[in-house]
Amino acid sequence: MSVKYFQERRNILANAPKKKSGKKTVRAKKPIILRPTLRQRMASLFKWTILALITIIVLPFALTVLYRWEAIHPTSTLMLSRHLAFKPVDRRWIELDDMAPAAYQAVMMSEDGQFCAHNGIDWNALNLVISDAIDGEKTRGASTITMQTAKNLFLWGGRSYVRKALEIPLALWIELVLPKKRIMEIYLNIAEWDDNGVFGIEAGSQSHFGVSAANLTRKQAAYMAVTLPNPILREPSNPTKGLRRLASVNIKRAQNSGAYIKCLQ
Repeated sequence: MSVKYFQERRNILANAPKKKSGKKTVRAKKPIILRPTLRQRMASLFKWTILALITIIVLPFALTVLYRWEAIHPTSTLMLSRHLAFKPVDRRWIELDDMAPAAYQAVMMSEDGQFCAHNGIDWNALNLVISDAIDGEKTRGASTITMQTAKNLFLWGGRSYVRKALEIPLALWIELVLPKKRIMEIYLNIAEWDDNGVFGIEAGSQSHFGVSAANLTRKQAAYMAVTLPNPILREPSNPTKGLRRLASVNIKRAQNSGAYIKCLQ
């Protein structure tokens, strides 16, 4: 072969396109995202709503069992709402056995004289209220101390037939699970005693009379007790004429309470 042939061959090879090295890159396909349909979203929302409702219903019953332990100091819904709103709360827990007997005697005879006799509901008083409501008459309160404890622990304030209907099963459960002394102890430690965030008889006694609930006199205890129906407008340390009259009646009842308070002794 001639020199000219080899030169032409070399030129052809030099000008030929070079092959790319490496494997060919394969572009990954985007995953297909299946968005839930409206029906699926509604079904999921319904499911979570039902679970939330069940939790709300079951929680008070479960907490009541925990409250049997005296080391646990329950908080009321009103106290909790004040904490969440960054408002002051003054509550100093005191055990029932450390209180002056005049304290719980006065409260019991003012709020619920049949506390030791009923199962959480004063059915006679409740039936009278229902009859008055049916007849269109002005209704009066029929809440027992146990019902008020249920309301303070788990429900909301204000008058409402819905709330009252919820109070009844909760009060029956509280009476079934907790001893009477524990119920009274919890109630006296979560009751509101003014509009400034004072809760419980110990903080109330210190705030209004400058003494511990262990050292309350019968007169002071009576003023504390008759304040409870409306602690926003009534002030134990500055009683009106009407409040003094109620306290006088309460003192006589507390002194003669006798067997009425047997479950607290």
